[in-house]
Amino acid sequence: MSMMQEFREFAVKGNAIDLAVGVIIGGAFGKIVDSIVGDLIMPIVGKLIGGLDFSSYYIPLAGQAAGLTLEEAKKSGAVFAYGNFVTILVNFILLAFIIFMMVKQINRLKKEEPAAPPAPEAPPEEVQLLREIRDSLKR
Repeated sequence: MSMMQEFREFAVKGNAIDLAVGVIIGGAFGKIVDSIVGDLIMPIVGKLIGGLDFSSYYIPLAGQAAGLTLEEAKKSGAVFAYGNFVTILVNFILLAFIIFMMVKQINRLKKEEPAAPPAPEAPPEEVQLLREIRDSLKR
C-alpha cells in the first residue's frame, strides 16, 4: 500500500475529520472566550482594582520610572508583567469551566445505549413436558 493510500484512509476516517472539526470550532470558541475575558470581564476587574487596563500592570525590576507603559518599561529593562498573566489565567479558567459545563451537558443529554432484551426465561417443567407430548403425538 502506498503512502498516499494510507494517508487517504487516515484522512477519511471519522476520527480524523472529527478532530479537525473540533480544532476549528475550538479555535473560534477560543476567540469568543478571549473577547469575553478581554472586553467584558477584565475591564471590570481592572476598574475594581484601580485601573482600566489590567493587562498592562507590571512591577519594574530595572529601576524604570513610574507611569511608563508596559512596552516602554520593557524597553528600559526587565519587568514583572503580572497583569497579562492574570488576564490569560482568567481566560483559561473561564474556557475550562465552559468546556466542562458543555461536556457535562452533552453527557447528560446522551441517551444510554438501549439494554439488550433480557433472555427469555425457561418455561416451567409442566409446559416442557406438555410440549414433548405434543411433539411425540405429531410424529
